[in-house]
Amino acid sequence: MSNGQSNGQWYPPEWPDRIRALATGELVPAPPKRAATVLLLKDSAQGPHVHMLRRRASMAFAGGAYAYPGGGVDPRDEHPVRWAGPSREEWATRLGLTDPAQAQAVVCAAVRETYEEAGVLLAGETADSVVGDTTGDDWEKDRAALVARELSFADFLDRRGLVLRSDLLGAWARWITPEFEPRRYDTWFFVAALPAGQRTRNASTEADRTVWIRPADAAAGYDRGELTMMPPTISTLRGLERFGTATEALAAAAGQDLTPVLAQARLEGDELILSWPGHDEFTKHIPTAEREGGTM
Repeated sequence: MSNGQSNGQWYPPEWPDRIRALATGELVPAPPKRAATVLLLKDSAQGPHVHMLRRRASMAFAGGAYAYPGGGVDPRDEHPVRWAGPSREEWATRLGLTDPAQAQAVVCAAVRETYEEAGVLLAGETADSVVGDTTGDDWEKDRAALVARELSFADFLDRRGLVLRSDLLGAWARWITPEFEPRRYDTWFFVAALPAGQRTRNASTEADRTVWIRPADAAAGYDRGELTMMPPTISTLRGLERFGTATEALAAAAGQDLTPVLAQARLEGDELILSWPGHDEFTKHIPTAEREGGTM
């Protein structure tokens, strides 16, 4: 992929053709799959840092791009689960869903994926406690079973006598993959603080490195074209820059707008215009005469 922009916005070269196909009715949008991702924060003397991973260059989707731990909802995430924090009904209202079971699944996916990909578990033995070190061999065996889908998250919590701490999450944003993408996700972004006694590690097979970085530094790297990111990633990073502590960011989550952000594409004259409503910095103007595989 080539990208002549001065920043690090990820842009697949096949998008223009797919956008044209969508505009002419040749492309039927795939239904988006529910997903969740977590901006894990920890405090430092320089302000909060966020945990990011870099997707392997070999990945078909957004290879080389920086992102957060996350992934798709497992149908079993709707199974009855040990639960603490706001009710499923409250979460449904906050997430814009009508079904409390679906809301539970999204929250459950956020907690499960954070454990699968970063080794961090937002759960405790009681409604006001959280587990400490989760790096032992027995923990790793369970984590691997979760990744392989041999074990549901509900059964994992039951086995260990743990409750999911939904109150440790704050809903931050919601982005839906554009209609012209073949693999689509309806993704809720959450913020959470790294629990005391736990530490992150690169447990993801999809990532070749992980970093703890100040949101402002990550955004500056993107602006210089040094760090590649998709629009939702850089947008959420910019939203975190104003907070001095992780606690402040979590407190602000309740006021975050969760209106879904969905890219729009339109044909205007001799160019395609790709835009994300409310996020003008990501607007792309694509010449319709662009050569296949041409540069941006």
